[in-house]
Amino acid sequence: MALVTTAEVCDANPQLILSGELRALQPIFQIYGRRQVFSGPIVTLKVFEDNVLVREFLEEKGNGRVLVVDGGASVRCAILGGNPVVQAQNNGWAGIVVNGCIRDVDEINGCDIGVRALASHPMKANKKGMGEKHVPISIAGTRICDGEWLYADTDGILISRTELSV
Repeated sequence: MALVTTAEVCDANPQLILSGELRALQPIFQIYGRRQVFSGPIVTLKVFEDNVLVREFLEEKGNGRVLVVDGGASVRCAILGGNPVVQAQNNGWAGIVVNGCIRDVDEINGCDIGVRALASHPMKANKKGMGEKHVPISIAGTRICDGEWLYADTDGILISRTELSV
């Protein structure tokens, strides 16, 4: 999605919006990281106040994918911090969207990766390894499935059933 904005994608695809093939997340996320525009195929993860599986995913090669984490919208601790984001950047992840909190904001803002989260929180997460990988999740008013595509810029975040040719 080189020089095409999410707004332009919406304007050009009213039929995909009507059919539900193209959905916009509710505007609840803060923008972090140096890469304000990013896109890629989605990998889903569902956790609650536990970041072991988040770290495990980001240790893998990203190959331009976007990790979308349903953290249950918890604002009691951070489930993503600076070290895993640096690792994600180095492993080729395009971005990370967290329905929860992050920490180490200054470090994350120095990374060339796109990060969206509800807020920042200084407390760290549990380390029990609980959660579900590659499952459908519902965040920001939208159901998201593993393998769909995410497009993000400063206007918002779009989810598409397939890769858009723009």
